[in-house]
Amino acid sequence: MQIFCIEDFKENIGRLTSKKSYRNIEEDVIEHFFNSKDIQDLRSGSRLNHCDDKPYIKKRLKGSGGYRIYYLLLLMDNNVYLMYIHPKTGSMRMDSLSKEDISALYQKVYHCIENNDLYLVEPSEDKKQLIFTKT
Repeated sequence: MQIFCIEDFKENIGRLTSKKSYRNIEEDVIEHFFNSKDIQDLRSGSRLNHCDDKPYIKKRLKGSGGYRIYYLLLLMDNNVYLMYIHPKTGSMRMDSLSKEDISALYQKVYHCIENNDLYLVEPSEDKKQLIFTKT
């Protein structure tokens, strides 16, 4: 399984890690996505589309006071595409994204996939930071 992200996700991680209250966000993402046994483990969450082989997922990380993350699974390719993350609490908290924002992210990730405008996401050796490599 490979994990990719779009620019929006990378930028949000950068903004959030600069705040003391969100300093563990990268470890939380690593715990959820890189400690999973396989891509099928990532299917849990609120399904935002009705496609079984390309589910668009909204998932809470670390419970109701943690983060909300939006991602796309392409099961046939065994790839995960991280699109957006935001905290549910703290100075940068947000409620859920609007339907328009959710739709725009969905369109954007497909555009980025088609144009190979993505980042490969991997954990650092100590599993405390995310490493983004432009594809």
